[in-house]
Amino acid sequence: MLLLNRVAIITGGSTGMGKGIALKFAEEGCNIAIADVNANEANKTINEVIAKGREGLFIKCDITNSSEVKNMVNEVINKFGKIDILVNNAGGIMGVKNNSVATILEDEWDNVVAVNLKGAFLCSKEVVPYMKEKRDGKIVNISSLGAVHPPAPKPHYHSAKAGILGLTYDMACELGASNIRVNAIMPGPIRTPFYDALSKSMTEEELEALFQNLGNSAPLKRMGTPEDIAGAALFLASELSSYVTGAVLPVSGGLPLQPNVR
Repeated sequence: MLLLNRVAIITGGSTGMGKGIALKFAEEGCNIAIADVNANEANKTINEVIAKGREGLFIKCDITNSSEVKNMVNEVINKFGKIDILVNNAGGIMGVKNNSVATILEDEWDNVVAVNLKGAFLCSKEVVPYMKEKRDGKIVNISSLGAVHPPAPKPHYHSAKAGILGLTYDMACELGASNIRVNAIMPGPIRTPFYDALSKSMTEEELEALFQNLGNSAPLKRMGTPEDIAGAALFLASELSSYVTGAVLPVSGGLPLQPNVR
């Protein structure tokens, strides 16, 4: 097992990519702590982790609130005694209606940037001292292909995800001497509950046409799955990548094809 007896915090681990990562890590021997605001779905995922023979812990946590993040990390330490892996996965657009520079409201901008960038900073800030103490740790940040190749205007979201790349590079430089490896994943079109939610406003035919178009835009001719992201996260969280830090891994079916994209 690649993560036997390791302890991972996964933010936004209740559904989608976060759930896929949690279950993949559990299959590889990892004990899982999920920090999320969605208690119902998070507890379901924790039950699946436990069914795989690993320990699980759910902490309801708003990752944009420094006090809640501090309490969350303390709960994980109190239960497991250590933190080996942090996956900064939580993010999204949270129902924001405006997606252009001219129309985005200030509070919409602040909320999107807080969840997608500030939360990763706050979680890293609280976890890093424990990793430094034992001179070992893995941090995996989830960015987006839109950070470097926006498919449609979403400047609040894409700016925050570009900020994740900057945070990754900077932490990799700062923390390398403590043997803390920091890397990022850039997902492309991945079928998650975000897309499933569209089914409420689209017919089944329209939804399938959307998935077909998104999949066909990639050289691999399909949309990705949470399991595709989980496989990349497992590589970056395990000792298979022991000499990898400051890297950004696109998991996008081949998108984009520009050679200058990291």
